Amino acid sequence: MKRLVALLLLALASGIFAQQSLPTPLTREKGDPARGRAIVVNRQTGLCLLCHSGPFPEDPLQGDLAPDLRGAGTRWTEAQLRLRIVDPMRLNPTTIMPAYGKSEGLWRVSPAFRGQALLTPQQIEDVVAFLATLQD
Repeated sequence: MKRLVALLLLALASGIFAQQSLPTPLTREKGDPARGRAIVVNRQTGLCLLCHSGPFPEDPLQGDLAPDLRGAGTRWTEAQLRLRIVDPMRLNPTTIMPAYGKSEGLWRVSPAFRGQALLTPQQIEDVVAFLATLQD
């Protein structure tokens, strides 16, 4: 958690957020697409399918509030995907997508979850790795 906060502060100080991406991985370990897929489809961890749809035939109840995840790896680079997951409000201040990598500066957060990010840095890297595989 401290590493994520330090990386985010470094990114902010170096002007990376002025860009549309977060190019530096949050962990030294490369993301695992299989673990990332498990997070995306898990309704307890990622909650992604509440708003997104995608190539997940095992889950008939998928959202339609957010972009379809099919082709995410074609539309965005890993650096762009990372920023969209860590802090989507940097790209769209009115988004309803949670900032999965932030723990500060948020509003409407349940007291039980205040001060903690929704996903760990490794989980974010795993989701990025999975989304990058969605090429069509």
